[in-house]
Amino acid sequence: MLNVVPEAGDRDGSAAPVVLAGPVSSVIDEIVREGAQQMLAAALRAEVAAYCAQFADERDENGHRLVVRNGYHEPREVTTAAGAIEVHAPRVNDKRVDPETGERVRFSSAILPPWARKTRRWSRCCRCCTCMGSRRRTSGRRWASFWARPRACRRPRSPS
Repeated sequence: MLNVVPEAGDRDGSAAPVVLAGPVSSVIDEIVREGAQQMLAAALRAEVAAYCAQFADERDENGHRLVVRNGYHEPREVTTAAGAIEVHAPRVNDKRVDPETGERVRFSSAILPPWARKTRRWSRCCRCCTCMGSRRRTSGRRWASFWARPRACRRPRSPS
């Protein structure tokens, strides 16, 4: 599919239009997804670096650091408002032992928990479609209001 887009600054239509292959929204969506993926990767790397730096002075009896970076977890897909993005979460090898329980301390990302596959907003969207019915005539308005405001998908309270 070809989309015709007038050149920048052309208001009277006299200049030749620019023809783009493919829908314009898919190009924008792809840019947004790539940006979201890069920002999430940078945030995860910064979180792991800060965690490792926090415990950099702790060493075992052989002089080895107890908290070190250890490559990446298997890539996984996370569904966000920008679409599905692939995440390569950094791995941390934490050999510290909790003195109270005697178990090893584990690093868990506050940004992307190990169980997360969807963002909260996307999960709320799925619940909204299931509870309210996605086939109603009002679903278009519900979608528009959902993306405009965070709590728009809830049913309005009836006056009592």
